[in-house]
Amino acid sequence: MDRIFASKVAKRAFIIVSCLFVLSYVGTRFFAHIDLALYGYMVGTLVFIGGFLYRFSAWADRPPTNIILKKGLRLLFRKSTPNTAVDHLAVYRFIWNRGWYRWTQHILLGWGCVLSALVTFPLVFGWMYFTMADNGYYQVVFMGVNVLTVLADGWIAFLFYNALNITAFMVIGGVVMALYRRIKNMQARAEQTFFYDFLPLYLLLFVSVTGLLLTASNLFLEGFGHPIMTVIHQFSVILTLIYLPFGKLAHIPFRPMSVFARNYREHYAEQEMKKCKVCQTGFVSAEQSADVINVLGKNEMVFHMENRFHLAELCLPCRRKYRMFRFTGVPTHEIDVREANQHAKG
Repeated sequence: MDRIFASKVAKRAFIIVSCLFVLSYVGTRFFAHIDLALYGYMVGTLVFIGGFLYRFSAWADRPPTNIILKKGLRLLFRKSTPNTAVDHLAVYRFIWNRGWYRWTQHILLGWGCVLSALVTFPLVFGWMYFTMADNGYYQVVFMGVNVLTVLADGWIAFLFYNALNITAFMVIGGVVMALYRRIKNMQARAEQTFFYDFLPLYLLLFVSVTGLLLTASNLFLEGFGHPIMTVIHQFSVILTLIYLPFGKLAHIPFRPMSVFARNYREHYAEQEMKKCKVCQTGFVSAEQSADVINVLGKNEMVFHMENRFHLAELCLPCRRKYRMFRFTGVPTHEIDVREANQHAKG
């Protein structure tokens, strides 16, 4: 089967596009409900999928990430997986430890983008649409099945109509907070670049503002400028989708992989900890230490030291001391003094 495809990326792309085709065929009731106004978004989404598969395959085929993915999949049904998923993907607890400001910024940006995708993609591929029922009611159709009937002027219908407007305000709020921090924070200013740090924020801002202008045109301007703004908004969305897999925004679809990494660390740490060859402190799991040594060996990066141990068998403080010894000749790694900042946060 693999011989009919040029590469793993081609095989994955074929499978995903085929699944999308089947889902759209079923969801649109055999292509009876297709919104051609969303055709451009569909093309942009397919380009995004191709770019994401290329980026993901290049990342997943690297030996370190390949190990985490394989072992993480086997550990996916651990009892702690739901809590880990909530912490990493829903409430961003790991960011809360850095401060409420950055947590709020990430909540607005992260959930604004995720909710927008959950609304947009089903509409683009025809998995969800609305039909007008009798007596002022709307029917919500999902995958060809009438799942909900709501009042056309009720609060549920209001949320459906304005879902993308709400997420646009969330994204704008998160972008403004991120831009303010990048302008004021000295560490961020020293590390940031325009194309990697600012461009994704400007793209998200462009998409959100043009989307809100479409609503404003309908509500307050009686549709004035709506056709032109529709093209501009569609262009902004397609441009962002094409850029997304190759820039900083790629960490949004990559974020679920952090659950695999957390499960990997926790599971093998519960089995056996690797003790540092110098200070005898447990610093990582024995499995992770062995995996690191194995991966480095595959890449012909051998770090066996004169003392008959591998550099990966040292904890970080002792590793730094050993490097100092190699540069200065002073056996600092043998001095039993703990670093002052060994348990510092940040």
